Amino acid sequence: MGDWVIGALINIVGSVAINFGTNLLKLGHDQREKLSAINNSEGNDKFVPKSVMHFQTWRIGILFFAAGNCLNFMSFAYAAQSLLAALGSIQFVSNIAFAYFVLNKTISVKVMVATTFIVFGNIFLVSFGNHQSPVYTPEQLIAKYSNLVFVLYCMSLVFVVAFNHYLYRSGETIISNSSKDVGTYWRTMLPFSYAIVSGAIGSCSVLFAKSLSNMLRLTMSSRYEFHSWFTYSIILLFLCTAGFWMARLNEGLSLFDAILIVPMFQIAWTFFSICTGFVYFQEYQVFDTLRIIMFVLGMTFVFLGISLLAPDDSKADTKDGSSATEDSMIDMDRNGKMQMDETEANDSNSFVTSVKVKAKRVLLKAKSACSMSLGLGEETISASSVLAMPMVSSRTTGFRGIGNDRTKYVPLRTSDWSNL
Repeated sequence: MGDWVIGALINIVGSVAINFGTNLLKLGHDQREKLSAINNSEGNDKFVPKSVMHFQTWRIGILFFAAGNCLNFMSFAYAAQSLLAALGSIQFVSNIAFAYFVLNKTISVKVMVATTFIVFGNIFLVSFGNHQSPVYTPEQLIAKYSNLVFVLYCMSLVFVVAFNHYLYRSGETIISNSSKDVGTYWRTMLPFSYAIVSGAIGSCSVLFAKSLSNMLRLTMSSRYEFHSWFTYSIILLFLCTAGFWMARLNEGLSLFDAILIVPMFQIAWTFFSICTGFVYFQEYQVFDTLRIIMFVLGMTFVFLGISLLAPDDSKADTKDGSSATEDSMIDMDRNGKMQMDETEANDSNSFVTSVKVKAKRVLLKAKSACSMSLGLGEETISASSVLAMPMVSSRTTGFRGIGNDRTKYVPLRTSDWSNL
């Protein structure tokens, strides 16, 4: 049995464990809400709901979630990044079983068709993907950063990020200055450019995770001293890119309708994870014409299946409509706080005070993202591993972008999505 098979199996088990854990996290939140609803219906006004951490289901879920992340981290030491990044979609298959047996959800025909596409896509990816699993020394990893192909790829990645960020800012300006509903172009382009920037930078965490896993494997075989400047640099880069991805993931869900942003996030993350591994580790060298065609076909099947798994439009509209009043109150409160912060920064002539205000906003965002990622908020995303594809629910209102006014995105969360 080759090392790549071991890595693939570990990754599959890890992805399933992450998905199972996040379903248990969601079940813990559901139990907490059900207990609160029962006490409210009985007229118990003095009832104070317990923290979700007091529920055993949630505690077991966080253990599975942590174990799955550890397994996914280990898997990168044994198999190609392009293969493992694509295999992360296997959690969509396991999610159907867990949703049916654990959460008692009804499985629609559309979901079954989407799962079939994902399964066949993974069969193509595993059969025709990169089956090599070399162990690189730190010197080899450092040398790969100066490889001409990788340098050109990084330059193109910077251009893609800058261009899409410019599109996003332009769209923000147009929407904020427009008194009428925006057209289909900006309703699609704004979340698309947001997802591209998030996936291009956030997926780099997978590259750094594979490098760390590779060095850890060398350390265990006594061929490398883990304590070095390169190791700590990779750890720092991993934390920065992973933190960026988690913050953008949570903030994007609060800004855009899940029916479009969810598959965009998932496809962008997978695509850039595969491309980065292809170029940095030069995994493309083992591909001939047939393997390239089959691998691209497998990716297409997976992306098509992910697109079909987007939340149902009517359900999304119902949820958004039922919580419109609550969202408006939250937005007014947070916008008021934002205006107070801005006033404080403008009235003060001190540069230090201005920096403190901005740092406070960043820390609040980071705290909210971490809490949501671990299922500690009132709402939780369905999965938030930086080493597996993000599976996010359409009902995520616990985190709002502090630096953004959501009122200008109202046209992006209407029933007009059905016209796309």
